[in-house]
Amino acid sequence: MLRAFFILNCHYYYFTIMLKLQNVSFAYDKEPVIKNLNFEIESGENISVIGESGCGKSTLLKLIYGLLHTDGKITWKDKELLGPNFNLVPGEPFIKYLAQDFDLMLPLNAAENVGKHLSNFYPVKKQRRIKELLEVVEMEDLANRKAKLLSGGQQQRIALARALAKEPEILLLDEPFSHIDHFRKNNLRRRLFSYLKEKNITCMIATHDSTDALSFADKTFVLKNARIYAEGTPEDLYQNPPNKYVASLFGDVNHVMLKNISKNKSSRKRVLLYPHEIKFVRKSDIEATVTKTYFKGENYLIEADLNGEKILIDHEKNIATGKKIKLKISETLIKERLK
Repeated sequence: MLRAFFILNCHYYYFTIMLKLQNVSFAYDKEPVIKNLNFEIESGENISVIGESGCGKSTLLKLIYGLLHTDGKITWKDKELLGPNFNLVPGEPFIKYLAQDFDLMLPLNAAENVGKHLSNFYPVKKQRRIKELLEVVEMEDLANRKAKLLSGGQQQRIALARALAKEPEILLLDEPFSHIDHFRKNNLRRRLFSYLKEKNITCMIATHDSTDALSFADKTFVLKNARIYAEGTPEDLYQNPPNKYVASLFGDVNHVMLKNISKNKSSRKRVLLYPHEIKFVRKSDIEATVTKTYFKGENYLIEADLNGEKILIDHEKNIATGKKIKLKISETLIKERLK
């Protein structure tokens, strides 16, 4: 097991590398879906994996779990994890993988599904564990309902609880909140990721949802063209996106020419700006014309024409189509994005 030490403000800290991938590649056909991936994950870290559809997010989870074979090397606590070419039954007992199909026993009720793989030798302990996990996923009120009568979102929450039942060391989640109602999703995420941190469970989540990547991850991997295209903390990737592809994974983004947003500039270089980073002002050399507005609840998304370029701006009020607007962007921000 690898250990490293570092000093911060005269205090000693150490971390342990638990999961390590070396030259991991995979192809379903000739074209690789994953190519020469190399990374390390520390114990208890929550890693989000984001990228466009087909970029290899689900494939990466399957490789780690052992459903697919790679000629590369995957180790956990210095033990090599061998795939289906070596194991008759794929997977490791200390890893739980929640796929997008939930694989529940539909004739059983919610509680029975959660406790399916728990020992019956200690029935009181088993029931206590089931109750605890049903509370984590907010399904205690439906414990006795048959799985076949549950909605897709309810089934997903039960599948999540079942994955946690025999407390894993690694939890691999493939779009785990995709079927869950928006009003319930945020609270469920807070409860789940707090629980994982409390239990020091290492988690990797493949997701399209920027909230998973921004609010709950310690580190984010961006996949594109079979490789890790960018990696870093969610804050770094969001505040300093290396390119439009990365920025667009977190929501709407503008990619505007410098000459259109900065006074006395003629450069055709482009700058990445999120809609909330563009401000409305009374006086400015930057003028645009409103073409559309979209109500977002807490504010409006204003679409405007800026010298032939479409630009998106967040604003607290609706603005009539055709109205001329004055805009301002921080010169400091522009300089940072041009680095």
